[in-house]
Amino acid sequence: MKPAPFGYADPTSVAEALDVLAAEGDGAKVLAGGQSLIPLLSMRLAAPTALVDINRVAGLDRISASPDGVRVGALVRHAHLLASAEAAAVQPLLGRATANVAHPAIRNRGTTVGSIAHADPSGEMTAVLAVTDGSVTVARPDGSTTVGWRDLFVGPLETSLHGAAVVVDAFFPALAPRSGTAFAEIARRKGDYAVCGAAVVVTLDEDRRVAAARAAYLSVGAMPEVHDLTDAVGGKPVDSADWTAAGELARTLVDPDGDLHASADYRRLLVGALTARTLAEAAAEAERRTP
Repeated sequence: MKPAPFGYADPTSVAEALDVLAAEGDGAKVLAGGQSLIPLLSMRLAAPTALVDINRVAGLDRISASPDGVRVGALVRHAHLLASAEAAAVQPLLGRATANVAHPAIRNRGTTVGSIAHADPSGEMTAVLAVTDGSVTVARPDGSTTVGWRDLFVGPLETSLHGAAVVVDAFFPALAPRSGTAFAEIARRKGDYAVCGAAVVVTLDEDRRVAAARAAYLSVGAMPEVHDLTDAVGGKPVDSADWTAAGELARTLVDPDGDLHASADYRRLLVGALTARTLAEAAAEAERRTP
C-alpha cells in the first residue's frame, strides 16, 4: 500500500517545529529516523495531515553520559548509541538492547527516541526506558517538561503527548552500585520483532544477597510494564538464589495476548524461561561489580 497524502515541513529549530505542529493540531507527526513511522504510513495504520521532519534541527544528535545517567538526543541513531562506550559504561542495558534492534540498515537510520515516542510494545527501547525508570524531555510552546515513562505510555502505539509537542531527548538513569543487567529476546528470525523479550536489573546488598530484582518485557503487554520479582529471590545469597522461582512468579504476573506469531501460553512459557536466564546473568554481573 501507499501512504495517504500528507504535507511536509523541515524546520531548522524546535521552535519552528512546534509552530508547524500547533498549526496542524493532532494531525501532524514528527519524523526523525522514520523506521517506525514510515511502515505505519505505508500500511495506513497512521494517516497524518503533515510530517514535521526534524533532521535539520541542530543539537538533537548528541549522547551525554554522566554519573547520573545517559541522555540521548532525538536524532541519535541506534547505531550511534550501540557504538557509544561511554553510554554502555553508565547504563549497560542500552548497548545490550540496541544490539537486538532489527537489522544494521535499520539501526543506521532509526532513532532510539523515535522508537520510544511510537510506544511500540514490541520495541526494545521502550522496555529499557521502563525498567531503568527513565523519562523523556518534551518541548512545548510554553516550555519544556520532563515526562516519566509511566506517564508517557498510555496504550499500544499511543502516548500521552498530543498537539504541539516534540520529544527532544530520553534519559536513562545510571546503573546503581552493586547492580547488574541483562537482555534477551526470542524472534522467529534474527532482526524480526520479538515474540517475547526481557530486560532485567538485579541489585545486591553489601552482603551479596539479592536486594531487588525487576524486569520489563517486550511483546507481552499492550504497553511497557515493570514487574518486581524480589519476593521470589529477595534476601537470598546471590550464589544460591532460585532464579527459576522468579521466572515462575513472572509468569503469573504477565497477561499476554496470543496472535499469529505465538499463543498466550507460549509467551508465558518464554517469560518464565527468559526471566530465569537473564536474572542469573544480571546477578553474575552484579556480583562482579560488588566489592
